[in-house]
Amino acid sequence: MSKPSHPRRLADNEAKAFAKTIRVSPQKLNLVAQSIRGLPAERALAELSFSRKRIAVTVKTVLQAAIANAENNHQLDVDRLVVSEASVGKAFVMKRFRARARGRVGKIQKPFSNLTVVVREVEEEA
Repeated sequence: MSKPSHPRRLADNEAKAFAKTIRVSPQKLNLVAQSIRGLPAERALAELSFSRKRIAVTVKTVLQAAIANAENNHQLDVDRLVVSEASVGKAFVMKRFRARARGRVGKIQKPFSNLTVVVREVEEEA
């Protein structure tokens, strides 16, 4: 006997991908996530490909995973996918210190983030 499966939290026309502990601050990651929210999936990939931000490579990987999940796991049409949600969350902060002059310390914080990308299949407009 196994546990009963949990009901699906997303709609039937949605697929999701999640990345944990990305080594960038949530504020910087949100700038890139903001640039793809609401865009068609193909245009969002192009936007991330030509972005000058370092973290755009990781966001592009997560978006490609969401598109692959939509195609393979939920049988959605790739050409009609739109980035419906790109949310950023705070993971944890590694705290370090650096010795400074006269016995003082310089505090160094290394933040990590989580990223969730949800793509939705939209209907063709007549």
